[in-house]
Amino acid sequence: MTDKIRFFIWLVCFAAIVLVIYKIPVNLGLDLQGGMSLVIEAKDTAATKVDDNAMQGVISVIRNRIDGLGVSEPLIALKGKRQVVVELPGIKDPEHAIRLIGETAMMEFVEAEWLPGNAASISTQDLQLLGGEGARIEKYVVKDPQGNVIRETPIILKKTALTGNDLKWAGPSVDQYGKPVVSIEFSALGATKFANVTGANVGKPLAILLDGKIISAPNISEPILGGKAQISGSFTPTDVQDLVIKLKAGSLPVPVEIVEKKEVGPTLGRDSINKSIKAGIIGFILVTIFMLVVYRYLGLMAIVALVFYVFFNLAALCVLHVTLTLPGIAGIILGLGMAVDANVLIFERYKDELRAGNSVMNSLETGFQRAMVTIVDSNVTTLITAFVLFWFGTGTIKGFAVTLSVGIIISMITALYLSKFLLFSTLNIRALRESKLIKV
Repeated sequence: MTDKIRFFIWLVCFAAIVLVIYKIPVNLGLDLQGGMSLVIEAKDTAATKVDDNAMQGVISVIRNRIDGLGVSEPLIALKGKRQVVVELPGIKDPEHAIRLIGETAMMEFVEAEWLPGNAASISTQDLQLLGGEGARIEKYVVKDPQGNVIRETPIILKKTALTGNDLKWAGPSVDQYGKPVVSIEFSALGATKFANVTGANVGKPLAILLDGKIISAPNISEPILGGKAQISGSFTPTDVQDLVIKLKAGSLPVPVEIVEKKEVGPTLGRDSINKSIKAGIIGFILVTIFMLVVYRYLGLMAIVALVFYVFFNLAALCVLHVTLTLPGIAGIILGLGMAVDANVLIFERYKDELRAGNSVMNSLETGFQRAMVTIVDSNVTTLITAFVLFWFGTGTIKGFAVTLSVGIIISMITALYLSKFLLFSTLNIRALRESKLIKV
């Protein structure tokens, strides 16, 4: 393969990398773009104890709910035996997210009866006659879109006929009056249950409860067959969207409590980015000065390869959708020094060969050949360390491990192949080959 073809290949690669960086943005972590961090703790109940299965269920439900919020690259990780760490970078409404994540979202369809007369006047015996064993009286509160209470109606709740586990699908919709509602579809078994309960309770309400709170209590006018229905109530479009997210994600297997909450402002994140960029530029300048002073023309070619390394690294992070955090940026800056480490080994070997009386080209070829074993060994050991950090670490530690690993792999490519191509192709010029810039 001729030098012209190699040059064309490297040029095409560089153009493709610039296009990738332009088209695919880097995902920024919580500490860089601001957002919210939560520590959620699962609680035991009389019926359910917190175990590994329960925690995996909690993580799954929380993840599905956050996906419904549309948060980019959230972090959800188990902490200890009963806690979950949730990081939501770029979240716009933290309180809304907290409500959505922390609620159990247990939905029940309960057979009901409108309470005749005053709730205070009914005896326990009469309540049992009307609603059966275990019946209780609750208030169904109807509100306007502004949240003002329109009316409160006492209702007798009987036995639970269906739960959210009987649902197959849920989605936002509007009723015949243009009001927001939730359209639902039951599973095959759920549809049968729903048909039976609506058929047996024509003319009576069917209360729909979310975490024990009545959100709707429509009267059943006829048996509902086919397993499809609508949940209407005092809903805003946001309420409907939240309810759909909860129904699709399912209910939490155990109650949870938010035990720690931390918000990171976007100003702090922007300040961190600016300081990191400044540190990166200073590091690049110092490396450049060192390479030019010590290795002259060879150092210049190493710096050109280092520029390629920076672009290659950014493109790899974009393609891999790595969430960039402060430790991740530290890994990139560390990689700047490591990227020229291989060149230092090669150039030092080159100097030894040149002092031994070999020609420039032979010395350079020998330098690349004999330094390769050391370069591969040192980088592989660092990769193993990064792998261990990724395997056992969480959150930002994993981000550091990923950026460090990507940087190591790319640095080997640029040092062993790109810098070699640049040096051998340009040193074909005799005047440059005999120049004092080469006699390091």
